Parts: sequence; C-alpha cells; structure tokens
Amino acid sequence: MKRRRAFLFAALIVVGAVYFANASWLAPAPEGEARLMAHRGIHQLYQRVGIDKDTCTANRMLPPTNPYLENTLPSIAASFRAGADILEIDIHPTSDNAFVVFHDWTIDCRTEGRGVTREQSLEYLKSLDVGYGYTADGGKTFPFRGKGKGMMPSLAEVLKAFPEQRFLINFKSRWIEEADLLRAYLERHGIMIDDRIMVYGHDKPVGRWKTINPKGFAFSKAEMKTCTLDYMKVGWTTTLPESCAGSVIGVPINYRHLLWGWPNRFLERMRQSDTTVIFLGNIENQNGAPGITEPDDLDAVPSGFNGLIWTDAIEQVGPAWAKKAGKR
Repeated sequence: MKRRRAFLFAALIVVGAVYFANASWLAPAPEGEARLMAHRGIHQLYQRVGIDKDTCTANRMLPPTNPYLENTLPSIAASFRAGADILEIDIHPTSDNAFVVFHDWTIDCRTEGRGVTREQSLEYLKSLDVGYGYTADGGKTFPFRGKGKGMMPSLAEVLKAFPEQRFLINFKSRWIEEADLLRAYLERHGIMIDDRIMVYGHDKPVGRWKTINPKGFAFSKAEMKTCTLDYMKVGWTTTLPESCAGSVIGVPINYRHLLWGWPNRFLERMRQSDTTVIFLGNIENQNGAPGITEPDDLDAVPSGFNGLIWTDAIEQVGPAWAKKAGKR
C-alpha cells in the first residue's frame, strides 16, 4: 500500500511539473500581427474527400460561388483586394525555358489539351482554355468553358503585374535542377529575388533553393510535417526538437490543443526558435493540408498570433479577418 501511494504521489508530481511547464496561462501573451496566405487565390472549391495528388479536382468542383479560376491574373488581383498578404501559386517549367503558373502535372483535367504540362511550350499553354474542364454536375454543364481561353500566365507576367506583392511559389516537381532554372529565369526577366519571393514544395528543389538563396524564406512540405509531429511527441519536455529550429510548423485547427503549450507557451517557444507557425484548416486524413475556409474558424486564432493563416477561401476569410482584427 505504501509503495502504491508513493508511486501515485510521484506520478502526481510528474504530471504537475509537465502541466506547469506547458501551461499557456503562465507564458506571456503573444504580440504580433498575423498574415493571410491565400492558397491558389480565389478559386473554385472542390470535394476533398478521397482525393490524391493525381485527382482531377476541376470535375469535383462544388457549385461556383465566385467567377474566378485559380492561378490567373484576375483571381490574383481579386485575392489581394480581398486581403491576402501572401499568395500561393503553382509553377512548371516549359519546354522552351520559361515558367508557367498552373497547378496540375498534366493539362488533361482543366483544359482541352493533352499531355504533361512541362513538356509543352509557353505559347501552346497560353492558347488553352483553363476553364474548359470545370463541372459541378458530373459533366452535364461546364460553367467556365470558353471563359479561360489564353488565361494561363507566365510566372514573369504574374510577378511584374504585382511588383509590390508577396508570393509563395510552389515547385510541383521533385526535380532538383528546377531551383536553378527558376533563379536563372527570374534574373533573365529582371525580377529581384528578395523577401517577396518565397518557395516551398519537395525537399530536393527546396533544398537546392535554400543553398543558392540562403536568406530567403523556403520550406518543404516534409519538413513542416516532421517538425509538427516531432513537437507533438517531445514538446511536453519543453525541449524543442531540432527539426523545428528555424523551420516551419503546421497547426491544424482540429489538433491545435495537442500542441504542447498552446497557445501562449507554444507561440513563445516558436518565436525563440525562429520557427514560422502556419495555422491550417481541419485535417481529416486528406491529401494535402486544407486551409481555413469558414470565417467562424478564425475564432480559434489566438490574439497576438504572428504567424501565417493558410486559407482556401480568401474571399470570405479576408474580409472576416479584417473585421475581427479591427475589433481587437
């Protein structure tokens, strides 16, 4: 009996120590201002259940609530007007040494063309209708067909059209040489590689980009996932895992309370380790990380949060965040 009591007493001491070491209310309140990162800009939302990296999302489109197509100049402009601080765009190199802004590995899904995107010339890609394949009723109607003709922009067009805005450029391949191609392309077009140019994607091109642009903001999807999982495992010890130092951590809204010290203690640790915090949407075994789409979800963002809020619906989240921030 005495041994059992001693064990319970020791356990209570350990639990108490872990609690106080990670108690949010004992940490200073965060101070800062969040930035909205618009994933794909204003675009057509789609059913995410059951998708993988090769799924055609244009034919899974939900009934449209806006007139915009992702990765196009009108969508980008509208996204910044809606409150985006940073816009995520997708790129592919072309067969004639350019870069095009387009999401899919092939052009089969969204356009009337066929083939691998990077195997086409810029001239051909710009001739396609990027709204051709969108349907919300299984192919009965195609509400954007004919409206996206010639609207696939080059990367230089986008960056020159919005010279003061910030972009997160997504490498869509695992090709390490793509980082060098991108740098040469930007230099050839007279586009300065400064803090408005950020990149992410697979470890190989991102790792190479970090080598040739060590001062820029860049991260791979794998390192964000690794940091997040490692912190969930060992954060209770108050020791930050090496995978998080100077890196990026993702905070899915439905798992935020599993992150030790959330919110104040957690955010203070990330600040001290120069770790960028990205607040994400509800993750339920889906391919990719969904962004915030419902304005009500912004209530989960703590006051003083100074990280990035990833959103898939900037047209709704942007105005709601501006209103919410104005009340603070």
